Amino acid sequence: RYRTMLAHLMAHRRWSNKLMADNYAPQMQLIISAFEDARVDRLAMRLYPGLKKYFLALHTYPEKNACDGLKVSTIRYRATRMSRALIDANFDPKDELIQQFRVEFNALIADGKQSSTLEMSKLGTKYFIASRQSSDSLPEIFFDNTEVSYRDDNRYFWYHYEEYDEADEIVPNEYQNEERVVDTADSLPPRFYDEWDYISESYRPDWTTVYERLHPAGDASKIDNLLKKHDELAKRLKRLIELLKPQNKKRIRFQEEGSELDLDTAIGSLIDLKNGQTPDLRINYSTTTDSRDIAVMLLVDSSESLNQINPDTGQTLLELSQEALAITAWTVDKLGDKFAIAGFNSNTRSEVRYQHIKGFSEKYGETVKARIAKMQASYSTRMGSAMRHAAHYLGAQQAEKKLLLILTDGEPADIDAKDPQTLIKDTKKCVEELKAQGVFSYCISFDTNADNYVEDIFNNNYTIIDHVDKLPEQLPKVFMQLTK
Repeated sequence: RYRTMLAHLMAHRRWSNKLMADNYAPQMQLIISAFEDARVDRLAMRLYPGLKKYFLALHTYPEKNACDGLKVSTIRYRATRMSRALIDANFDPKDELIQQFRVEFNALIADGKQSSTLEMSKLGTKYFIASRQSSDSLPEIFFDNTEVSYRDDNRYFWYHYEEYDEADEIVPNEYQNEERVVDTADSLPPRFYDEWDYISESYRPDWTTVYERLHPAGDASKIDNLLKKHDELAKRLKRLIELLKPQNKKRIRFQEEGSELDLDTAIGSLIDLKNGQTPDLRINYSTTTDSRDIAVMLLVDSSESLNQINPDTGQTLLELSQEALAITAWTVDKLGDKFAIAGFNSNTRSEVRYQHIKGFSEKYGETVKARIAKMQASYSTRMGSAMRHAAHYLGAQQAEKKLLLILTDGEPADIDAKDPQTLIKDTKKCVEELKAQGVFSYCISFDTNADNYVEDIFNNNYTIIDHVDKLPEQLPKVFMQLTK
């Protein structure tokens, strides 16, 4: 029992997020706790199947109709039976409502999904409302076989307003409070990624948490002004772009309407007509320029070190990165390649931030420019997790060549990684993983000390820009060299 209790507590520590108890009635908290307990138990059993027999052996439950719902409150009775149904596929609740919510719960964690504490609060609230009885307000509560001995009171994820001196201290991290993706309308649920441990030569499962959101927008005119500043560079790039653009024409046959008559098809249709058969009316063809079959993800490091000022230009490294990114995005757009842009930084393994600047299906225009203009630098550089997440989107693209282009000013690092080799080796492993998935990784670094680590991570697939003021000129050229 003691070991089972520890396993359950560690499951909460790993997968549960905090909820404000003041927002829920005590009875509602009980039901939500049952759903969250069941969720973390299921995730623990998925990861360590041997736990199942211990959880089921210690999870007691009252039999159907074990209490009189007219005389006592059945809130604990319902919560316990619901919980058992959620963790035990062989348990027959003999209750249509429980079965209905079991199906909804299973859908949330099916196919490797983990769901979230927030989703459990919504599902638990929904069940509480659907199952509510008038006897719930009675002073006497049915307790027999409703206490699951290995579970705790869930104070780990329930917290109260009065526990904090100031309202803005309720969630001490501002990113968790205002920007964390699970709490905003323009966001997605967190994703979890393994991380390579080079000492044990094994993966730490679900070790990092990636929160993604749409990058906020600023003033797009800032980017237009940067492009004007590099007008001569843009003219040179235009000439290179024309050389790289595909010149081959591709014929699209069997068109009812087209630019030219397809003679072979027309003769075949005429023969069919003479033979009394229905002719094929698709006797024309049209031509189109054969496009480059490539998808590109520009992944931009936006860690705190980018706030350093370059003495040669008086600009911050972030501003130079914005210039380079804007010119490269303009170049890729002119070439007609599918591309996306994302920024990343991190604040320990529990908070890797991934911000979408441009999606693959999104047009490069004022909105994307405004997001580039709003870029800010903070925190650290957990590169492997960000690369894995970028590859999640890049891998979904239909393209012959998939290029992940990483722009960074330093080595992979984070405040909770005391051994500097930890994240370097993980990123190296990530490059190998992506290569096996058909994603080619290439690093452009403007760290003058990059020779100490970049080759170890990317082999020969990197460029070091010694003079960072040349970054806006060099980045698009490197891209075109890679994709010609």
